[in-house]
Amino acid sequence: MSVYISFLMKNIVSVSCVGEVRYYKGVHKVKVVTESVGYWTVEALEDFEDTDDDGEKVKVKKGERKIVPSNSVHKQKSLPPMVKEHAYELAKEKKLKRMVAEEEKKENKKK
Repeated sequence: MSVYISFLMKNIVSVSCVGEVRYYKGVHKVKVVTESVGYWTVEALEDFEDTDDDGEKVKVKKGERKIVPSNSVHKQKSLPPMVKEHAYELAKEKKLKRMVAEEEKKENKKK
């Protein structure tokens, strides 16, 4: 009985994504070709521009294969998270809005 359960558990844990269409970095359409621990080989289904390990821009053509970390491939198309503004900039913007509002109040009282 325990052998059968462990056999079922192994099959459930090792679900294969090979052949599935996914989105590299949530944007670029790719097909999973092979899987290994931590990395997947994907085939580009569209042309796109990527950066390599040195930060240089590289053009990836349709049909080209690329080894990528498994956490950079997503099931659904999604936009990358927005870049948060620096806290200093946000504070200055808030202060500026408050000053403009105060000036407008003073001008309205004079009229």
